[in-house]
Amino acid sequence: MAQVLIIDDEKSIRNTLREILEYEKFKVDEAEDGMAGLEKVKKNKYDLILCDIKMPKMDGIEVLENVQQISPETPVLMVSGHGTIETAVEALKKGAYDFIPKPLDLNRLLVSVRNAIDRIELVKENTQLKKKVSKGKDSPIIGESKAIHELKSMIEKVAPTDARVFITGENGTGKELVARSLHEKSHRTSGPFIEVNCAAIPSELIESELFGHEKGAFTSAIKQRKGCFEQAEGGTLFLDEIGDMSLSAQAKVLRALQENRIMRVGGEKDISVNVRVVAATNKNVQQMIKDGSFREDLFHRLSVITLHVPSLNDRREDVPLLVNHFNQLICAEYAIPQKEFSNDALKELQQINWTGNIRELRNVVERLIILSDKKITGKEVKLFANK
Repeated sequence: MAQVLIIDDEKSIRNTLREILEYEKFKVDEAEDGMAGLEKVKKNKYDLILCDIKMPKMDGIEVLENVQQISPETPVLMVSGHGTIETAVEALKKGAYDFIPKPLDLNRLLVSVRNAIDRIELVKENTQLKKKVSKGKDSPIIGESKAIHELKSMIEKVAPTDARVFITGENGTGKELVARSLHEKSHRTSGPFIEVNCAAIPSELIESELFGHEKGAFTSAIKQRKGCFEQAEGGTLFLDEIGDMSLSAQAKVLRALQENRIMRVGGEKDISVNVRVVAATNKNVQQMIKDGSFREDLFHRLSVITLHVPSLNDRREDVPLLVNHFNQLICAEYAIPQKEFSNDALKELQQINWTGNIRELRNVVERLIILSDKKITGKEVKLFANK
């Protein structure tokens, strides 16, 4: 239920607004002047403020300016029986959501109130979606083990170059994180980072995804589309799970790497591209080359530098650091105080066989945070870790 604060020195106006808003299922609070209103804003969280302009002690414009300092995300709807066009313009310039003159048009008032509340909800949803989209993508590579120190050292050396990098490692070890780190530490950091999950795209569509297509190239090609190579111009193209790419697509990727040129599906002319390619797989590429399912010449083009991301089982000493990192992230997402992990809980987590690596550990930490009390002990780990 949205909470609205009414700031107006006229009791009859406050009563009228309260009745209307409570009928519309809003929770209403009120203040008789600007000073009292600001005190309430400091103590409570409001979804919307309705504020008169002409009031004793402090006028509405001054209240608006103070609200923006105290709670800048809260929309303020100004109302006044003494309003002029100049007053309305001044209020809107200073950040008011809307200006409604008295006597109040109740229909217009309710429309403005609902729009303001809807806007707040959209902002909240957008913030949550951004958190979900960016979850883990801006995270640093966590760990102090020898293997991670060596990996970080290699990234520092390789990132400033344009050398192609082939990243290997089990599922969930953080290969994408390594690819992003290479991009962020390179001279291409201002360019795009485009990721293609080759395993998630059907083989008949992978070429269109990578190279784009011309209008009419196939039945559903109703308009021209740029592929990921063009989208990544000036930046980095990350080919994740490249071991699942078809041989036909592999041949075209090889040509693109050799010539720095591509051709859209259904196209007739070459397009120059300036892209750094980073590839990754969890498969045994040497065995795939022997089996004929992966081109050896493509592998050599992609693997100027090879980086191996160690499994979590090979760096168990990093588990406490990762747990602390995920504890901070997850509790922030849920807007709850951080949970405490006891020493025996951390020891229990270090003993688990992490077949899903970092991804699995994060899920377990999130489960423990949800299901446990303030302090998480070894008992909770034994009880919930393998659920």
